[in-house]
Amino acid sequence: MHIVVIAWLYVTVLMALTETSVVAGILTLVFYGLAPTTLLLWLFGGGGRRRRAARMSREASPASDRTDHEKPEH
Repeated sequence: MHIVVIAWLYVTVLMALTETSVVAGILTLVFYGLAPTTLLLWLFGGGGRRRRAARMSREASPASDRTDHEKPEH
């Protein structure tokens, strides 16, 4: 996935460099490169974000997963 993003950004940087004005180049880079790339990574990264959030919530409360017979004795 990341190689596709890198290749797309490379293409859009080259497109932006061939524009006739600086403003057109910046707009080309933003609207053809950065905005679609950000949207793509955000959409396809949803599953990883959910798994990471679930893992973080499990790690934040490890004592709640224990049953009475698993609790350490003092």
